[in-house]
Amino acid sequence: MPFQIDLHCHSWFSGDGVSSPEALIASARSKGLHGFAITDHNTCDAFHYMVARGLARTDGTPVDGFLVIPGVEVSTAEGHLLCIGTVLPQMKGKPAAEVARAVQAAGGLAIPAHPYDQFRAGIRERTLETLNVDAIEVFNAAVSFRGFNEKARAYAERRGLPMIAGSDAHHEAAIGTSRMIFETEDFTVRGILTEIVKGARRHEQLLSFRDKLRKTLNNWFRLRRRRTFEAKQSPP
Repeated sequence: MPFQIDLHCHSWFSGDGVSSPEALIASARSKGLHGFAITDHNTCDAFHYMVARGLARTDGTPVDGFLVIPGVEVSTAEGHLLCIGTVLPQMKGKPAAEVARAVQAAGGLAIPAHPYDQFRAGIRERTLETLNVDAIEVFNAAVSFRGFNEKARAYAERRGLPMIAGSDAHHEAAIGTSRMIFETEDFTVRGILTEIVKGARRHEQLLSFRDKLRKTLNNWFRLRRRRTFEAKQSPP
């Protein structure tokens, strides 16, 4: 059975995200997705939040047929690195090589996010050449210019690395715009990580102008205070 999963999503636990984890799940389900990786900027609070509310499991199995994969998009010293399949401590500002080793040691995958996108902290090729990574995000739905995706794809082909696509959704409406399609009998976090490394089909589609504008404005102004899991436990 094919499983459709978005590997790059942000909730309101990211400083520039606007949607609750519940809203992301509802929107993903309505679009026929079977799961997503929650990859907020420099925090795993959303995954802990979902586990506490019975929306995700730490054993890597789905809840009511929907799989939430733990992850984080780390702002390394050289650019953004998707760390998928595990939770990590705060590693913002650490060297990309150190972050990659940490996520791999924890059983997850290190995947450069929107590399070559010079407007969005993509890791540059001179750094990519030094990194031991598991895959490359070759299609980011929110990329600044299409050519950056094309350069990422060409680089992955040169190195023979697996390729992924992701929506980089910062709002529930954008989730699943780009996604992966996995053919597997092992519908667990471990099973999906295995399929990523083996290589899988990509659904590639850019964000609509409206969704891209919304993301850009949220990133520029960041009018909302970034939420934390602890704050959500306190009475309003």
